[in-house]
Amino acid sequence: MTDSPDPSQPQLHSLDARSLRGLAHPMRMQLLNLLRRGGPATASQLAAKLGESSGATSYHLRQLASYGFVEDAPDRGKGRERWWQAVHEGVRFESALLQDSDPEVRGAADLFLHEVANQHTQELATWLGTRDDWSQEWRDSSDMSDWTLHLTPETARELVAKMHDLVASYRTPASDAGTPETEQVRIHTHLMPVPKN
Repeated sequence: MTDSPDPSQPQLHSLDARSLRGLAHPMRMQLLNLLRRGGPATASQLAAKLGESSGATSYHLRQLASYGFVEDAPDRGKGRERWWQAVHEGVRFESALLQDSDPEVRGAADLFLHEVANQHTQELATWLGTRDDWSQEWRDSSDMSDWTLHLTPETARELVAKMHDLVASYRTPASDAGTPETEQVRIHTHLMPVPKN
């Protein structure tokens, strides 16, 4: 007998060499993020959001489907247009992919991480450019902070684990997501060593 999945935990897809090759493309990563955050959509709807052709988005959605990242949305699809939905809520990236013996896998891993960084930068820039569209309460609740600490690799891993646990403790059950003041929020964390001056 297998344990039932914990509904409070996100369903994550652990990337391996094969699935990483299928995902490590800027448009595919953008499409997957749109489906995860906005729910099911058609290739035409996604194309309009990205400023791309529906032919290009259709191709990349089919590629994502072949690697198990997206699937047909069962409650949609009336008529000729195909509706897509994300299969998982996120991915888990293992740093071992950066040391894979295959240079193609290492290249895909590097591209994936750079695209994640680009998306974080774009999300932050979008917030700064549209913050006046939000209530004062939401503007006062946002955060853009950084710190410099002196840590060992062990204490750095401990800090990352504690931050992840803290964020997970605020995960809202789906039944509470309809509260009037609830909005979808993005939280970015980055921890990296820097050279000493």
